[in-house]
Amino acid sequence: MTPKIEEFLAARSPATPCLVVDLDAIAANYQNLRTALPVAEIYYAVKANPARPVLETLVGLGSSFDAASAEEVEQCVDASAPAERISYGNTVKKRRDIARAFERGVRLFAFDSAEELEKLADEAPGAKVYCRILTASDGARWPLSRKFGCALDMARDLMLSAADKGLDPHGISFHVGSQQTDPTQWDMAIGRAAMVFSDLRDAGVNVRMLNLGGGFPARYRGDRLPSMDHFARAIIAAMTKHFGNDLPQMIVEPGRSVAAEAGVIRTEVVLVSRKSYDAGERWVYFDVGKFGGLAETMDEAIRYPVRSPHDGGPEKPVVIAGPTCDGADVLYDRYRYTLPLALKAGDAVELLSAGAYTSVYASQGFNGFPPLREYYV
Repeated sequence: MTPKIEEFLAARSPATPCLVVDLDAIAANYQNLRTALPVAEIYYAVKANPARPVLETLVGLGSSFDAASAEEVEQCVDASAPAERISYGNTVKKRRDIARAFERGVRLFAFDSAEELEKLADEAPGAKVYCRILTASDGARWPLSRKFGCALDMARDLMLSAADKGLDPHGISFHVGSQQTDPTQWDMAIGRAAMVFSDLRDAGVNVRMLNLGGGFPARYRGDRLPSMDHFARAIIAAMTKHFGNDLPQMIVEPGRSVAAEAGVIRTEVVLVSRKSYDAGERWVYFDVGKFGGLAETMDEAIRYPVRSPHDGGPEKPVVIAGPTCDGADVLYDRYRYTLPLALKAGDAVELLSAGAYTSVYASQGFNGFPPLREYYV
């Protein structure tokens, strides 16, 4: 909760549920990463929060952008991001979307399969391409280890094929998983990428870039995280260990670490109830839930800190749920939260560290509930 958000909520009392994001905090988080890791170019992961004010703030700071769709490419260009600073980082793309991004001036594309490479050769001739390799996501709250990437020998062969097809085999990428809390995971991934670099250079391919992905964490409930400087030192040590003095160009793709702690969701308590007379816990229902922007509570992976007007008073265990008529709309049950006994219907509650992967997940009207309102201050 930043002073700007505190002042906005006090002065405006906006209808709930709503997301409020402090753009100065976005800028500070970006600058913190740039200071900690100056040797890497920052490509903000647009999917974390693609709001126009966020993109414009980052354009003004000189950021580059990682887009997951042709629509995100358009959003970046509309926010005045130069096309040469946009990477189309999704390895699963329609032909027409590749062509659309290429027409807009994008020249950097990800892939991890032969068929995707064929599409790129046809629709983005001469473009720079980078192949994503499979990487473990141990330590990540939101793993990304199975859906994207390919084996090292396949990556080598695909990059050789890229050159044969007239594309520029520019680099290798990986992702250690979102909300990665273990800095050593980058060491293992960088080591695997270095093996592909070595094989390609032996084969005469001038591969020049390593995309280290995102994964830098934000502070949620119960987290004790190393500092950004600690992550940066671990990455630089791993790069030196595996590449020596011949370091490639480095790219990082932060999303959560830039946007999450800059935002707060204000929600209203709709109901506090018990399921039986002797139940040990209360059920607390908010007016925002999984379908309103809190999709990352799936499997209770992301645990938002909760602030209420009764903090400091006696607390007891609760199950926290959303407002919809869907049995899956339960946020926290196994990871037991405690909330004040004085909490009642009508109370305003804040969910902290909610600036990333919330508004973008909100449904367009499930059960008739409108999408999450957004304010950027």
